[in-house]
Amino acid sequence: MAIKDFEQLARTAPETVTLEFIDGKLEVKPVRDGDHGTIFMWLLRQCMQHRPELDLHPERGLRVETYRKGRARPDGALAPRRHFAGQGEWAEPDGVLMTVEVTSHDFDTDNRDRHEKRAAYAAAGIPVYLLIDREDCTLTVHSEPKDGKYRFQSLYDYGSTVELPAPVGITLDTEELKEYAR
Repeated sequence: MAIKDFEQLARTAPETVTLEFIDGKLEVKPVRDGDHGTIFMWLLRQCMQHRPELDLHPERGLRVETYRKGRARPDGALAPRRHFAGQGEWAEPDGVLMTVEVTSHDFDTDNRDRHEKRAAYAAAGIPVYLLIDREDCTLTVHSEPKDGKYRFQSLYDYGSTVELPAPVGITLDTEELKEYAR
């Protein structure tokens, strides 16, 4: 599928799904459930409190060209305020400090969030990838992308204090996440 064909399809997709083009494949991501959205808002509040000069953009379309001409919509993209002003639906990842994914309870979350998107964000040079895994009740911080892979990975259980490395530089208190464990 050509990128322009994907972008046209994504523009006309119903509101009940989000389309992405990762690793040369069309991916369908379900709409967030209540806990998914609540976890994202928890993270948004912490980012605003610690780094008010940054914005955590929900569902921001990113061109992850270096990874097989892909298009991804991370649950969150942390960037300086007004960074995406004037950009279209699909922005370049340059300047994005962190991407965030909160896993969904669907059949493809393992492949999509734990593997394909991690590789896409690393290949795009995004400094930090935070995976909030609702299935395992963990947070995984991936950092220092080099040669298309993240060099470091730190795993934390819900309830831990999580240090997001530079350039993010935020400490997360994850105790509240225990309330959303299944």
